[in-house]
Amino acid sequence: MYEINEKLRALTAYVPVDAAGCVRLDANESFLSLPKEIIDEAKLAMEDLDFNRYPDPAAAKLCRAFAACYNVDPGHVAAANGSDELISIIFSGFLMRGEAFATLEPDFSMYAQGGHLAEARHTAVTKPGWAIDVDQVIETCNRENVRLLIFSNPCNPTSLVLRKEQVRRLVRGVKGLVVLDEAYMDFSGESLLGEEADFDNLIILRTCSKAMGMAALRLGFAVAGPKLINAIRAAKSPYNVNSLSQALGTAVLRRPELLREALEQILISRKALLSGLAETGAKYPGRFILLPGETNFAALDMEDAGEIQKKLLERGVAVRYTGGLLRVTCGAPEENRAFLTKFGEILEETE
Repeated sequence: MYEINEKLRALTAYVPVDAAGCVRLDANESFLSLPKEIIDEAKLAMEDLDFNRYPDPAAAKLCRAFAACYNVDPGHVAAANGSDELISIIFSGFLMRGEAFATLEPDFSMYAQGGHLAEARHTAVTKPGWAIDVDQVIETCNRENVRLLIFSNPCNPTSLVLRKEQVRRLVRGVKGLVVLDEAYMDFSGESLLGEEADFDNLIILRTCSKAMGMAALRLGFAVAGPKLINAIRAAKSPYNVNSLSQALGTAVLRRPELLREALEQILISRKALLSGLAETGAKYPGRFILLPGETNFAALDMEDAGEIQKKLLERGVAVRYTGGLLRVTCGAPEENRAFLTKFGEILEETE
């Protein structure tokens, strides 16, 4: 009888919150759909697609559009089927079995899974008070001979951001490869995009799933100097981004003014959600700590976060409990109000 190997038996499939009919504030998606102008442009582009042909393996138009949107060298950009694919490529390609990788916990769960499948040794660096201690990270990584450090900035799930100079110092101080996941950096101002060629050990990841409202397309990008980006291009599968995603992604990235408008609306939503939570916190002192984040979600440190998540789901509001925190995505105004109302009711009942 065939037996599945040990590393696969140790895994469980990712199961999203069963939130049919609920207010969805659990996945950090944008609450905004793509503008009609972009949809119309994408429809025209679809008419010119050769559906019987494989997509452009380099996704050249898409990478050029991304580079122009973010003012980086197009030669430093590679596209993928979401950041998740890039994480898999990096772990399988840049790590050998038994080598060490490091994460800064809590962080995105796919990092640990990627290292597990690569049969690498995991060094988990904990964050004192949820914040990254750069000196501790550098010391630990170099002591443990870490070949790959990966972390999100701003962090998912804490929402905290590490400032540019701190990130630069970290990249310079760590001897191994540093993978800087900037999935939420559109909501902050501490990106290292444009500086990737200044470091020979830095790969920056970006996604279209958060601020751009293209979670359904599964589009991600790696940005790095020539040596590293060429290695990623060699390691990825040839036709990893389908033609439809390339066409629609290019149409979106060529309209940065529409992206800025969407971002402004999300930031207004964030301000309203954080303001509402601050008012709730004042009404119920000591029940939770609202972390000062720069993402499209709020992170709450509270002892009974897991129970609160379940109670909210029972009342038709889906949020995420992860990394010991209650994570609430910024939603449309009516979605924020629904969460704040139900959250307040639960705190009142459990006071």
